[in-house]
Amino acid sequence: MDNSTRLQYLEAMGIDVWVPRKPAPVVNQTESGSTSEYLIQEPQVQDNTQQTWAELEAEVAGCTKCALCQTRTQTVFGTGNKTADWMIIGEAPGQHEDEQGKPFVGKAGALLTEMLRAVGLDRDDVFITNILKCRPPGNRDPKPDEAESCSTYLQQQRALVKPKIILAVGRIAAQTLLNTDAPIGKLRGKVHELDGTPLVVVYHPAYLLRSLLEKRKAWQDLQLAVKTVNQSGN
Repeated sequence: MDNSTRLQYLEAMGIDVWVPRKPAPVVNQTESGSTSEYLIQEPQVQDNTQQTWAELEAEVAGCTKCALCQTRTQTVFGTGNKTADWMIIGEAPGQHEDEQGKPFVGKAGALLTEMLRAVGLDRDDVFITNILKCRPPGNRDPKPDEAESCSTYLQQQRALVKPKIILAVGRIAAQTLLNTDAPIGKLRGKVHELDGTPLVVVYHPAYLLRSLLEKRKAWQDLQLAVKTVNQSGN
């Protein structure tokens, strides 16, 4: 995305200031025995976590719980920081995601990237996934039984990430996560809770690309999410 297009997106959303991503903190090692002990033990904890992620991803890749396994090119597990404060959950992979094996690519993905950057986040700072791990044919809406088949995978991802906030992107993601049929207009603009984790609903980037007037609302929802994370303390 070129700078001109980026500025058009941000201006349409009512974003006046570009917030740069914060640099990663520098950790200074000490020579104390206790600190050295901790640093020696840390890689093993990380390795165990990565093994758990690897097992889950392999299980998803081989999933045959519903008929979508017959039409997919590949599963779309999720990408990003596996210990992120922010967990972004969309509805389902589209054609480009099915081809590349990554969530939120193409124009909608580019807009999501810019939305995150506007609040000081890079895609590598968050974990991004979907309700469904396989593309529904013709990019149709996910069926309830398909979402149910994938629900355990998403629950395990949430348990591993342990996010401080969940951003539900789009109507279907919001309705599925909150177990409601309320319209997205009534779900956005407030903080919900999912198993003890704050959840904020935002319009899907694909919808925002078609609906200029809703972009400011999306920016307001992102600001609400930032405020919620900041108020969580640590």
